Amino acid sequence: MSNSSKKIASVKVSAPHSNPKWAKQEREIIAKLNDAAVEFVARYCRPDGTLIWRDQWGSMDGSDDPYEAFMNLALFYSIGGNERIYELARQMWDMITWQWTQYGQIHREFDGYYDWMHHGEGMLYFYFFGLTKPESLVDRQRAQSFANMYNGKDPQAPNYDPEHKVIRSPLNGSRGPRLQVTHEDWQTHRTVLDDYLAPYEDLKSHDFANKRCHWSDDAVYAEILEKMNLRMNRGDVPLNLNATTLMTHGYMYSHDDSLKQWVTDYLNVWHDRAKANNGILPDNVGLTGKIGEYNDGKWWGGYYGWRWPHGYTTLIEPLTNASMNAVLLTGDMKNLDLARSQEDFIWSLRKDVDGVTKSPMKHFDTGWDDFRMVNPRNMIYIWTTSMADEDLARIDRMPRGSDWNEIIAPGVSGLDGKTGHATKHYIANTVSWFQFMRGEIPDYPERILDMNLTLIDNQLRKMRSKTGTPRDWDNYDPATADVEVGLDLRVDGYQIHAWQEFNPVYFEGLAQMIFGGPMHISHGGLQHGKVRPFDGQKQRTGLPDDVAMIVEKVSATSVEMQVANISANASRNLVLQAGTFGEHNFTKVTVTQSDGKSEDIAINDKWFKIELGPNSGATLKFTLDRYVNSPTYETPWQSRNDWDAVIKGRPAANFK
Repeated sequence: MSNSSKKIASVKVSAPHSNPKWAKQEREIIAKLNDAAVEFVARYCRPDGTLIWRDQWGSMDGSDDPYEAFMNLALFYSIGGNERIYELARQMWDMITWQWTQYGQIHREFDGYYDWMHHGEGMLYFYFFGLTKPESLVDRQRAQSFANMYNGKDPQAPNYDPEHKVIRSPLNGSRGPRLQVTHEDWQTHRTVLDDYLAPYEDLKSHDFANKRCHWSDDAVYAEILEKMNLRMNRGDVPLNLNATTLMTHGYMYSHDDSLKQWVTDYLNVWHDRAKANNGILPDNVGLTGKIGEYNDGKWWGGYYGWRWPHGYTTLIEPLTNASMNAVLLTGDMKNLDLARSQEDFIWSLRKDVDGVTKSPMKHFDTGWDDFRMVNPRNMIYIWTTSMADEDLARIDRMPRGSDWNEIIAPGVSGLDGKTGHATKHYIANTVSWFQFMRGEIPDYPERILDMNLTLIDNQLRKMRSKTGTPRDWDNYDPATADVEVGLDLRVDGYQIHAWQEFNPVYFEGLAQMIFGGPMHISHGGLQHGKVRPFDGQKQRTGLPDDVAMIVEKVSATSVEMQVANISANASRNLVLQAGTFGEHNFTKVTVTQSDGKSEDIAINDKWFKIELGPNSGATLKFTLDRYVNSPTYETPWQSRNDWDAVIKGRPAANFK
């Protein structure tokens, strides 16, 4: 049944009030980004829409990076960017896909083969389209096609073995599992990996005690590839848990229960593997599902595993994504238990180092090592899902190596070498947002939005600089550059990230205030949130013109926020949805207008409408039931029944 005739509970807000600072800040951010996005695309694209860049790019790495640079166009449209933003978002996804198909990385509109850290980054752009115009046939068709690459239905991409429940290689994609790599595959990434720890302890060409491994040395590189093909490239790794986001995304278009089942089955099989390994998540299993099958029986030493340079980070992060996806699909909080257990296990191994409590991030042949303070971000994401006291306790026990109340203005997409802050995709303030939700930083909305405005100005200055000229990047010299760039453009593997560094379309503060949650996990996470706005007059996603909102408090049963219309003349119609994906239900709301008058309204629905008069605003205190609805990309005006059916093509077998 169509949602177009559905009656939505509503309230009229008419009492006049003075426009709050945060509301004016939000509208300024939106106005700036609407202009900045157009300038950004024009700066870095040829007239035909292709990116101004090289005529060849010869390895498996890199297709994720241009997607990452332009993905915020789609997400920005979903929260209030204008229609031109949507047009640019579509143009850039299509042209990046075409261009990197010509380079050779992309095949059938999906990365031919790479790992799910990089797939996860690049696919964010595609996931965000679900929050724009979900009726899009091409997006739904692609979602189905891409999911089929991981459920055994695509014979050209036999990535998944349903019998053993393994994704058959850490390197996978539209060409299937990459069980053996070649010299070419890692070629452009070698100069980046020169900065990292060796992936093996027994390299004859390299002393493991030397913390940096010189992949650019041909002898070292040849030995690494040999050991990769023997030990790493066959079988499953926890990083592949990021594929659950792809399947969850497909489910929210189709409600195909087999996709939901795939997510829970795949998470559960990793739970079983950890249980069989004394509770520790193993980082490698063979093609038969046996732990350490090609690694001398060791549960450590796999691709992006316990011995990989990132260590625990690239184990807990995909596990967090998968756990949140499973809760979203089922409402069952037990799906968080495996992620919690790994946090608890790492904590149990803690020790005092110079008066600071640290936990091991890596496991070598000699045992646990690389003791550091546990980063709270993954547990914060778990807490935003559970809203449980036990997860608060896990966060509260963590030592604080920095001021959690600090609002950070990021300067690079990645680890900031100057500050030590991890700011991938210019997302820097998950921890300070958490503090705001705990009742700290009462002026956080104004401060984070002010930071957001400053960041946009900083990025525009970088983009407009001589250093920001794309045809000059091959001649980059940090000694003479007119602006500071957070990476070395002389290094091939870093230059392909350059668009992210000159991108002005960043809006972490705005997104936090609107969704009532942190921004997505950068390596393949959905944009979860407590609420999502729609424009009731235009019947589209995002804030209506002149409207602003901030989510101030969240709990297991409630959401509190302020809304405002800063137009002096026009009324606006704001529709709120419970949960980014409609997974929650509003039960009732207390609406307090600026004249102090309050009323309680029963809702019992996922949507609620606020008719905002000129210069009006209100405080809304919702009670809600969480994770009671099947998540969906449907809107208040469209159900799946309104969408055209996906195309059924001729079977591949017909062409043999």
